[in-house]
Amino acid sequence: MYLGCHLSISKGYYKAAKTALDIGANTFQFFSRNPRGARAKKLDMDDVEKLGSFLKENNFGPIVAHAPYILNLASHKGKTWELAKRVIKEDMDRLEKIPCPYFVFHPGNHLGKGIEYGIERIAEGLNEIITGNENTMILLETMSGKGTEVGYKFEQIKGVIDKVKYSELLGVCLDTCHIYSAGYDIVNDLDNVLEEFDNIIGIDKLKAIHLNDSMKDFNSKKDRHEKIGEGTIGIEGIKNIIKHPQLKDVPFLLETPNDVDGYESEIKLLKELK
Repeated sequence: MYLGCHLSISKGYYKAAKTALDIGANTFQFFSRNPRGARAKKLDMDDVEKLGSFLKENNFGPIVAHAPYILNLASHKGKTWELAKRVIKEDMDRLEKIPCPYFVFHPGNHLGKGIEYGIERIAEGLNEIITGNENTMILLETMSGKGTEVGYKFEQIKGVIDKVKYSELLGVCLDTCHIYSAGYDIVNDLDNVLEEFDNIIGIDKLKAIHLNDSMKDFNSKKDRHEKIGEGTIGIEGIKNIIKHPQLKDVPFLLETPNDVDGYESEIKLLKELK
């Protein structure tokens, strides 16, 4: 099982990887740049080289980059849309130099223009970004359905993928808190949820899982992550997810409200459940 959490890279990629190993993880996720802004630190290629060697030496699974929260590729506002395209393109170029196969982003908000408009807008943007020569795959994250979010139904994710020319370079990051809040009952009906995902999108497109409990109830359309076993998904629900045979090769990444010590405790717990 590939199991990790979200870690800061403020002290470098190698330091983050070493922290991951120290707390029992064998993968990790990091923000591609400031999560609340558009600034990005210059790459330290010595650090990147040390990261690559460290990952290989310690048999790490695939690590995952996460785009900043400010991006909205579904927006009808020109400046907002252009910023999202620029940042994603820049980050994709940077990730070509880092041993990181996946780049997760929130599809966006249609801001009242409607789901179909949002899907078209996201796909249009991705078609301008993706050249077909990338080594990094963009992962669309499943959302909770709050506000005017696009991507809280599998059909919406599939709608974007189908409109992108180089669709082989698109995958999905499934967030357990988000899809439970969106109305997919992964607690009582996990097999059928995964079957539905497979029928609509294809299970081969599932490349990463954000493993989170939820503060809010099923189908609440709220995005509030909770610590493992302390929310409405619960410890048995989480156990069934990490032990499901269809998910055994997918990296699980914790985004629970925790510090590093908290992540270490959760990783230990999850290994015991497995």
